[in-house]
Amino acid sequence: MTDLTSLTLADARDGLKAKSFTALELTDAHLVAMEQARALNAYVLETPEEARMMARAADIRIAKGEAGPLEGIPLGVKDLFATRGVRTTACSKILGNFVPPYESTVTSQLWRDGAVMLGKLNNDEFAMGSSNETSAFGPVVNPWRRDGSDAKLVPGGSSGGSASAVAANLCLGATGTDTGGSIRQPAAFTGIVGLKPTYGRCSRWGVVAFASSLDQAGPFARTVRDTAILMRSMAGHDPRDTTSADLPVPDYEAAVGRSVKGMKIGIPREYRIDGMPAEIEKLWGAGAEWLKAAGAELVEVSLPHTRYALPAYYIVAPAEASSNLARYDGVRYGLRVPGRNIIDMYENTRAEGFGAEVRRRVMIGTYVLSAGYYDAYYLRAQKVRTLIKKDFEDCFAKGVHAILTPATPSAAFGIGERGGADPVEMYLNDIFTVTVNMAGLPGIAVPAGKDGQGLPLGLQLIGRPFDEETLISLGAVVEKAAGHFTPARWW
Repeated sequence: MTDLTSLTLADARDGLKAKSFTALELTDAHLVAMEQARALNAYVLETPEEARMMARAADIRIAKGEAGPLEGIPLGVKDLFATRGVRTTACSKILGNFVPPYESTVTSQLWRDGAVMLGKLNNDEFAMGSSNETSAFGPVVNPWRRDGSDAKLVPGGSSGGSASAVAANLCLGATGTDTGGSIRQPAAFTGIVGLKPTYGRCSRWGVVAFASSLDQAGPFARTVRDTAILMRSMAGHDPRDTTSADLPVPDYEAAVGRSVKGMKIGIPREYRIDGMPAEIEKLWGAGAEWLKAAGAELVEVSLPHTRYALPAYYIVAPAEASSNLARYDGVRYGLRVPGRNIIDMYENTRAEGFGAEVRRRVMIGTYVLSAGYYDAYYLRAQKVRTLIKKDFEDCFAKGVHAILTPATPSAAFGIGERGGADPVEMYLNDIFTVTVNMAGLPGIAVPAGKDGQGLPLGLQLIGRPFDEETLISLGAVVEKAAGHFTPARWW
């Protein structure tokens, strides 16, 4: 029998349907793989008992002919999603051993459709990071290595555990969240597919909040088709989330293989940044040629306010984080560090419970929201955000169907290599991704090649609001031309 963990999600679904193997066998194969890959630190909590129980229930439903769309498919869950009765910490000490009495909407829909939970995946603390080095559980290791080197590399962040687990065959797919690139950047760093849906397409209810106007849940998988399959279960209206869009959920999988002939693909001149590595430029050109060969038309477009996106993002996101994280005070749940009085307890708890990066962003956010600075910083950043959104609207109004850009300015870097003395160095990893969150648009990262050291590189496609189907069609073209990449096993 083929190694069950190396199957695509679509193949595993077909194999379960054909009764070539059981859901329990598929789950057990992944649980063994997880045990053997603990060096990657992708999972912060393994849930083998729950997984086997869910797999047995899936086998019963399959036998009865009552299988759901994801029946028996083993998935990993980013530790930002509340899972009822299963520890959820956002990878922060401040949440301690918090066990939610409720289930996030996105995960409840995956379980409704028959999926199996393997465990909770590592992420940057409160999703604040671009390398998965800020987690209270330690850094995640990328399954990829540079040719001829055994240096440990980052998987990207904040959804590094999700990306690493999918790339290393430790689950058939995983949930992630994307606030400024936290799905697309790790997908590019690990050679897999990551889809950031339109803001409002997937419910935020039950997802630990970072920046509420930017956060969006989305799927990771090894192929565009697998990502589309997961997307259909994750998306949908939720009355408990006031920003959730009340729109029908299309059959995203049907968009795979759809013709892209006649589509206009925008190439934004502002994404040609100073000092961009030649291999990123070359990859971008290759992606454009693949789409052209498939019948798409390439047009140069301008997104003039792109240069202000990163500074505006790093005002809006910390401001919202400062507000959202005020609830972690040591009173109601999670960590409590005693003090002489309640103010002392608040200060001690937050100083002990939050890591350095979270403290930095909370302080920046509190500063930009403070009296005398609100207008100068936060209000101005929101105005810039409106201009960024209008840039995209103007492009789409001219008949552009999607925009092609690099996903990251480089391949994965080493653990501890960046951002130590200068956090801005780390923030620059999000340069190609934050505009999408600021404008609330969908974006997909697809593996498209390798750099000179054998590490995967990705391309990003940005789409019109609620038009993830077009991104899936175009992503499938890039995927077919580029082929699949898998890391050589060393763990």
